[in-house]
Amino acid sequence: MNESFQALVLDRQDDQLHANVKEVKMDALPKEEDGNVLVEVYYSALNYKDALGLTQPGKIINQYPFIPGCEFVGKVIASDHLDVKVGDEVIATGFGIGERHFGGFSQYAQVPGNWLVKLPKGMDMRHAITIGTPGLTAMLAIDALEQAGVSPGEEVLVTGATGGVGSFAIALLHKLGYHVIASTGKTDSSYLRALGVETIIDRSELEGAVRPLAKQRFDAAIDSVGGNTLANILSQIRYEGAVAACGLVGGADLPTSVYPFILRGVKLIGIDSVMQPMTRRTDAWKRLHELVSVDVLNDMMHEIPLHDVPRHAESMMRGELSGRTVVRLR
Repeated sequence: MNESFQALVLDRQDDQLHANVKEVKMDALPKEEDGNVLVEVYYSALNYKDALGLTQPGKIINQYPFIPGCEFVGKVIASDHLDVKVGDEVIATGFGIGERHFGGFSQYAQVPGNWLVKLPKGMDMRHAITIGTPGLTAMLAIDALEQAGVSPGEEVLVTGATGGVGSFAIALLHKLGYHVIASTGKTDSSYLRALGVETIIDRSELEGAVRPLAKQRFDAAIDSVGGNTLANILSQIRYEGAVAACGLVGGADLPTSVYPFILRGVKLIGIDSVMQPMTRRTDAWKRLHELVSVDVLNDMMHEIPLHDVPRHAESMMRGELSGRTVVRLR
Protein backbone atom coordinates (compact mmCIF):
# COMPACT_ATOMS: atom_id res chain seq x y z
CA MET A 1 0.00 0.00 0.00
CA ASN A 2 1.20 3.50 -0.79
CA GLU A 3 2.43 5.48 2.21
CA SER A 4 0.89 8.66 0.82
CA PHE A 5 -2.04 9.59 -1.43
CA GLN A 6 -3.72 12.58 -3.01
CA ALA A 7 -6.48 14.51 -1.26
CA LEU A 8 -8.10 17.93 -1.43
CA VAL A 9 -6.92 19.70 1.71
CA LEU A 10 -8.85 22.72 2.97
CA ASP A 11 -6.94 25.20 5.12
CA ARG A 12 -7.79 28.59 6.66
CA GLN A 13 -5.44 31.54 6.92
CA ASP A 14 -6.52 35.02 8.05
CA ASP A 15 -10.20 34.19 7.45
CA GLN A 16 -9.41 33.04 3.92
CA LEU A 17 -9.98 29.47 2.76
CA HIS A 18 -7.47 27.68 0.55
CA ALA A 19 -8.27 24.31 -1.05
CA ASN A 20 -5.48 22.47 -2.84
CA VAL A 21 -4.74 18.91 -3.93
CA LYS A 22 -1.84 17.67 -1.80
CA GLU A 23 0.06 14.51 -0.92
CA VAL A 24 -1.19 13.22 2.44
CA LYS A 25 0.47 10.58 4.62
CA MET A 26 -1.60 7.46 5.30
CA ASP A 27 -1.12 7.86 9.06
CA ALA A 28 -2.91 11.23 8.89
CA LEU A 29 -6.23 9.43 8.52
CA PRO A 30 -8.06 9.16 11.86
CA LYS A 31 -7.91 5.68 13.37
CA GLU A 32 -11.36 4.45 14.39
CA GLU A 33 -11.80 2.38 17.54
CA ASP A 34 -15.18 0.92 16.57
CA GLY A 35 -14.72 -1.41 13.61
CA ASN A 36 -12.08 0.54 11.73
CA VAL A 37 -12.37 0.22 7.91
CA LEU A 38 -9.98 1.59 5.28
CA VAL A 39 -11.58 2.27 1.90
CA GLU A 40 -9.86 2.89 -1.42
CA VAL A 41 -12.04 5.70 -2.78
CA TYR A 42 -13.05 5.63 -6.43
CA TYR A 43 -15.59 8.48 -6.54
CA SER A 44 -16.97 11.26 -4.40
CA ALA A 45 -19.48 13.99 -5.31
CA LEU A 46 -19.96 17.70 -4.78
CA ASN A 47 -23.00 18.59 -2.67
CA TYR A 48 -24.35 21.96 -1.54
CA LYS A 49 -23.02 21.28 1.96
CA ASP A 50 -19.54 20.68 0.49
CA ALA A 51 -19.73 23.89 -1.54
CA LEU A 52 -20.72 25.81 1.58
CA GLY A 53 -17.80 24.37 3.54
CA LEU A 54 -15.34 25.14 0.75
CA THR A 55 -16.43 28.75 0.28
CA GLN A 56 -17.51 30.05 3.72
CA PRO A 57 -15.09 29.83 6.66
CA GLY A 58 -16.53 28.12 9.73
CA LYS A 59 -19.92 27.55 8.13
CA ILE A 60 -19.74 23.75 7.87
CA ILE A 61 -16.13 22.94 8.74
CA ASN A 62 -14.51 24.24 11.92
CA GLN A 63 -11.20 22.38 11.98
CA TYR A 64 -8.28 22.99 9.66
CA PRO A 65 -6.43 21.59 7.81
CA PHE A 66 -9.25 19.26 6.77
CA ILE A 67 -10.24 16.86 3.99
CA PRO A 68 -13.86 17.66 2.95
CA GLY A 69 -16.36 15.64 0.92
CA CYS A 70 -19.50 14.35 2.64
CA GLU A 71 -19.81 11.08 0.69
CA PHE A 72 -17.70 8.54 -1.14
CA VAL A 73 -17.84 5.12 -2.78
CA GLY A 74 -15.04 2.61 -3.05
CA LYS A 75 -13.59 -0.78 -2.17
CA VAL A 76 -12.62 -2.00 1.29
CA ILE A 77 -8.90 -2.82 1.54
CA ALA A 78 -8.64 -3.33 5.34
CA SER A 79 -11.28 -3.94 7.99
CA ASP A 80 -11.61 -4.64 11.72
CA HIS A 81 -15.43 -4.74 11.42
CA LEU A 82 -17.13 -8.15 11.54
CA ASP A 83 -19.73 -7.33 8.85
CA VAL A 84 -17.45 -5.46 6.42
CA LYS A 85 -14.99 -7.56 4.47
CA VAL A 86 -11.96 -6.77 2.32
CA GLY A 87 -13.17 -6.47 -1.27
CA ASP A 88 -16.66 -5.20 -0.36
CA GLU A 89 -17.85 -2.26 -2.49
CA VAL A 90 -19.36 0.30 -0.14
CA ILE A 91 -20.85 3.76 -0.02
CA ALA A 92 -20.62 6.22 2.86
CA THR A 93 -22.95 9.19 3.42
CA GLY A 94 -23.85 11.21 6.51
CA PHE A 95 -22.54 10.68 10.07
CA GLY A 96 -20.52 13.92 9.92
CA ILE A 97 -18.30 12.72 7.07
CA GLY A 98 -16.78 15.79 5.41
CA GLU A 99 -17.88 18.00 8.34
CA ARG A 100 -16.31 16.62 11.53
CA HIS A 101 -14.61 13.57 10.06
CA PHE A 102 -12.20 13.52 7.10
CA GLY A 103 -14.25 13.05 3.94
CA GLY A 104 -14.32 11.70 0.44
CA PHE A 105 -12.27 14.20 -1.56
CA SER A 106 -9.41 11.80 -1.03
CA GLN A 107 -8.02 8.62 -2.58
CA TYR A 108 -8.39 6.83 0.78
CA ALA A 109 -10.87 7.21 3.65
CA GLN A 110 -11.03 5.57 7.05
CA VAL A 111 -14.36 5.28 8.90
CA PRO A 112 -16.22 3.01 11.33
CA GLY A 113 -17.70 -0.01 9.59
CA ASN A 114 -21.22 0.79 10.79
CA TRP A 115 -21.18 3.94 8.64
CA LEU A 116 -20.88 1.92 5.44
CA VAL A 117 -23.63 0.51 3.23
CA LYS A 118 -22.70 -2.35 0.94
CA LEU A 119 -23.72 -1.61 -2.64
CA PRO A 120 -26.71 -3.62 -3.89
CA LYS A 121 -25.59 -6.48 -6.12
CA GLY A 122 -25.01 -5.26 -9.67
CA MET A 123 -24.79 -1.55 -8.81
CA ASP A 124 -21.88 0.25 -10.48
CA MET A 125 -19.80 2.47 -8.16
CA ARG A 126 -19.99 5.46 -10.49
CA HIS A 127 -23.77 5.19 -10.66
CA ALA A 128 -23.98 4.70 -6.89
CA ILE A 129 -22.20 7.98 -6.15
CA THR A 130 -24.35 9.73 -8.75
CA ILE A 131 -27.31 8.71 -6.61
CA GLY A 132 -25.46 9.41 -3.36
CA THR A 133 -26.83 11.66 -0.62
CA PRO A 134 -29.39 13.46 -2.84
CA GLY A 135 -30.86 10.20 -4.14
CA LEU A 136 -30.98 8.71 -0.65
CA THR A 137 -32.66 11.86 0.70
CA ALA A 138 -35.22 11.89 -2.12
CA MET A 139 -36.00 8.20 -1.56
CA LEU A 140 -36.47 8.74 2.18
CA ALA A 141 -38.77 11.69 1.43
CA ILE A 142 -40.91 9.61 -0.92
CA ASP A 143 -41.04 6.78 1.61
CA ALA A 144 -42.30 9.29 4.20
CA LEU A 145 -44.97 10.69 1.86
CA GLU A 146 -46.19 7.19 1.06
CA GLN A 147 -46.44 6.37 4.77
CA ALA A 148 -48.45 9.59 5.18
CA GLY A 149 -51.00 8.35 2.64
CA VAL A 150 -49.84 10.02 -0.58
CA SER A 151 -50.33 7.66 -3.53
CA PRO A 152 -49.47 7.44 -7.26
CA GLY A 153 -51.55 9.65 -9.53
CA GLU A 154 -51.56 12.54 -7.08
CA GLU A 155 -49.89 15.90 -7.77
CA VAL A 156 -46.58 16.32 -5.97
CA LEU A 157 -44.61 19.58 -6.02
CA VAL A 158 -40.80 19.43 -6.01
CA THR A 159 -38.82 22.58 -5.18
CA GLY A 160 -35.16 23.14 -5.98
CA ALA A 161 -36.02 20.99 -8.96
CA THR A 162 -32.71 21.14 -10.85
CA GLY A 163 -30.61 20.37 -7.77
CA GLY A 164 -29.53 16.91 -6.69
CA VAL A 165 -32.41 16.08 -4.33
CA GLY A 166 -34.95 17.70 -6.65
CA SER A 167 -33.69 15.85 -9.72
CA PHE A 168 -33.90 12.47 -8.00
CA ALA A 169 -37.26 13.23 -6.42
CA ILE A 170 -38.66 14.02 -9.89
CA ALA A 171 -37.19 10.91 -11.53
CA LEU A 172 -38.41 8.63 -8.71
CA LEU A 173 -41.89 10.17 -8.49
CA HIS A 174 -42.31 9.93 -12.26
CA LYS A 175 -41.23 6.27 -12.22
CA LEU A 176 -43.75 5.55 -9.44
CA GLY A 177 -46.62 7.17 -11.35
CA TYR A 178 -47.07 10.55 -9.70
CA HIS A 179 -47.95 13.81 -11.50
CA VAL A 180 -44.83 15.89 -10.86
CA ILE A 181 -44.89 19.68 -10.60
CA ALA A 182 -41.48 21.39 -10.52
CA SER A 183 -40.65 24.78 -9.03
CA THR A 184 -37.55 26.33 -10.60
CA GLY A 185 -35.90 29.59 -11.53
CA LYS A 186 -34.18 28.11 -14.58
CA THR A 187 -35.52 29.20 -17.98
CA ASP A 188 -34.54 26.03 -19.89
CA SER A 189 -37.08 23.34 -19.07
CA SER A 190 -35.65 20.53 -21.24
CA TYR A 191 -33.68 18.98 -18.35
CA LEU A 192 -36.76 18.80 -16.10
CA ARG A 193 -39.02 17.53 -18.89
CA ALA A 194 -36.56 14.72 -19.58
CA LEU A 195 -36.71 13.67 -15.91
CA GLY A 196 -40.50 13.40 -16.05
CA VAL A 197 -41.90 16.76 -14.97
CA GLU A 198 -45.40 17.43 -16.29
CA THR A 199 -45.96 20.96 -14.95
CA ILE A 200 -43.42 23.73 -14.26
CA ILE A 201 -44.00 26.83 -12.13
CA ASP A 202 -41.63 29.71 -11.51
CA ARG A 203 -40.13 29.63 -8.04
CA SER A 204 -41.11 33.27 -7.52
CA GLU A 205 -44.71 32.07 -7.10
CA LEU A 206 -43.68 30.55 -3.78
CA GLU A 207 -41.25 33.20 -2.53
CA GLY A 208 -43.59 36.10 -1.75
CA ALA A 209 -45.53 37.12 1.34
CA VAL A 210 -47.10 34.18 3.17
CA ARG A 211 -50.84 33.88 3.77
CA PRO A 212 -52.00 31.64 6.64
CA LEU A 213 -54.12 29.69 4.13
CA ALA A 214 -54.17 30.03 0.35
CA LYS A 215 -55.84 28.24 -2.54
CA GLN A 216 -55.25 24.47 -2.39
CA ARG A 217 -52.93 23.55 -5.30
CA PHE A 218 -50.86 20.46 -4.44
CA ASP A 219 -51.54 17.05 -2.90
CA ALA A 220 -48.03 16.82 -1.48
CA ALA A 221 -44.55 18.30 -1.81
CA ILE A 222 -40.86 17.58 -1.38
CA ASP A 223 -39.14 20.82 -0.37
CA SER A 224 -35.40 21.44 -0.21
CA VAL A 225 -35.66 25.24 0.03
CA GLY A 226 -37.32 26.08 3.36
CA GLY A 227 -38.10 29.65 4.48
CA ASN A 228 -40.93 31.50 2.74
CA THR A 229 -41.10 28.80 0.07
CA LEU A 230 -41.96 26.09 2.59
CA ALA A 231 -44.42 28.36 4.39
CA ASN A 232 -46.22 29.12 1.12
CA ILE A 233 -46.30 25.45 0.19
CA LEU A 234 -47.90 24.52 3.52
CA SER A 235 -50.65 27.09 2.93
CA GLN A 236 -51.39 25.58 -0.51
CA ILE A 237 -51.42 21.84 0.28
CA ARG A 238 -54.77 20.14 -0.19
CA TYR A 239 -56.73 18.68 2.71
CA GLU A 240 -54.77 15.97 4.58
CA GLY A 241 -51.81 16.31 2.24
CA ALA A 242 -48.18 16.09 3.31
CA VAL A 243 -44.89 17.93 2.87
CA ALA A 244 -41.46 16.31 3.27
CA ALA A 245 -38.92 19.01 4.19
CA CYS A 246 -35.24 18.24 3.63
CA GLY A 247 -33.36 21.51 3.07
CA LEU A 248 -32.94 25.17 3.94
CA VAL A 249 -31.15 26.91 1.08
CA GLY A 250 -33.88 29.59 1.26
CA GLY A 251 -33.52 30.08 5.01
CA ALA A 252 -34.10 28.33 8.33
CA ASP A 253 -37.04 30.48 9.47
CA LEU A 254 -40.56 29.19 8.88
CA PRO A 255 -43.06 32.11 8.86
CA THR A 256 -46.26 30.07 9.01
CA SER A 257 -49.16 29.49 11.40
CA VAL A 258 -50.94 26.44 12.81
CA TYR A 259 -53.83 26.86 10.33
CA PRO A 260 -52.60 24.40 7.64
CA PHE A 261 -52.19 21.78 10.35
CA ILE A 262 -55.39 22.20 12.35
CA LEU A 263 -57.80 23.33 9.59
CA ARG A 264 -56.59 21.15 6.69
CA GLY A 265 -54.79 18.34 8.50
CA VAL A 266 -51.57 19.00 6.61
CA LYS A 267 -48.58 16.93 7.73
CA LEU A 268 -45.05 18.40 7.81
CA ILE A 269 -42.41 15.65 7.87
CA GLY A 270 -38.74 16.34 8.47
CA ILE A 271 -36.29 14.25 6.45
CA ASP A 272 -32.81 13.59 7.83
CA SER A 273 -30.38 11.52 5.80
CA VAL A 274 -27.36 12.08 8.07
CA MET A 275 -28.12 9.83 11.05
CA GLN A 276 -30.60 7.39 9.52
CA PRO A 277 -30.46 3.85 10.97
CA MET A 278 -28.62 1.31 8.83
CA THR A 279 -31.71 -0.83 8.18
CA ARG A 280 -33.58 2.11 6.68
CA ARG A 281 -30.53 3.11 4.63
CA THR A 282 -30.11 -0.39 3.24
CA ASP A 283 -33.80 -0.64 2.32
CA ALA A 284 -33.67 2.76 0.59
CA TRP A 285 -30.58 1.75 -1.43
CA LYS A 286 -32.25 -1.46 -2.58
CA ARG A 287 -35.25 0.53 -3.74
CA LEU A 288 -33.06 3.10 -5.48
CA HIS A 289 -31.28 0.31 -7.36
CA GLU A 290 -34.67 -0.98 -8.56
CA LEU A 291 -36.17 2.39 -9.54
CA VAL A 292 -33.40 4.59 -10.97
CA SER A 293 -32.43 3.80 -14.55
CA VAL A 294 -28.86 3.96 -15.80
CA ASP A 295 -29.98 6.34 -18.59
CA VAL A 296 -31.31 8.82 -16.02
CA LEU A 297 -28.06 8.64 -14.07
CA ASN A 298 -25.91 9.16 -17.15
CA ASP A 299 -27.98 12.18 -18.20
CA MET A 300 -27.81 13.67 -14.70
CA MET A 301 -24.10 13.16 -14.11
CA HIS A 302 -21.22 15.56 -14.79
CA GLU A 303 -17.79 14.14 -13.92
CA ILE A 304 -14.82 16.25 -12.82
CA PRO A 305 -11.28 15.55 -11.54
CA LEU A 306 -10.38 16.31 -7.92
CA HIS A 307 -8.52 19.55 -8.67
CA ASP A 308 -11.67 21.06 -10.24
CA VAL A 309 -13.73 20.77 -7.03
CA PRO A 310 -13.05 24.31 -5.67
CA ARG A 311 -14.04 25.96 -8.97
CA HIS A 312 -17.25 23.94 -9.19
CA ALA A 313 -18.04 24.71 -5.55
CA GLU A 314 -18.06 28.43 -6.44
CA SER A 315 -20.34 27.71 -9.41
CA MET A 316 -22.71 25.72 -7.20
CA MET A 317 -22.97 28.59 -4.71
CA ARG A 318 -23.95 30.87 -7.61
CA GLY A 319 -26.70 28.43 -8.62
CA GLU A 320 -25.07 27.61 -11.95
CA LEU A 321 -24.99 23.79 -11.69
CA SER A 322 -27.71 21.25 -12.44
CA GLY A 323 -27.86 17.54 -11.69
CA ARG A 324 -24.94 15.75 -10.04
CA THR A 325 -21.28 16.66 -10.03
CA VAL A 326 -19.27 13.45 -9.58
CA VAL A 327 -15.65 13.70 -8.47
CA ARG A 328 -13.25 11.14 -9.96
CA LEU A 329 -10.50 10.03 -7.58
CA ARG A 330 -8.88 7.33 -9.79
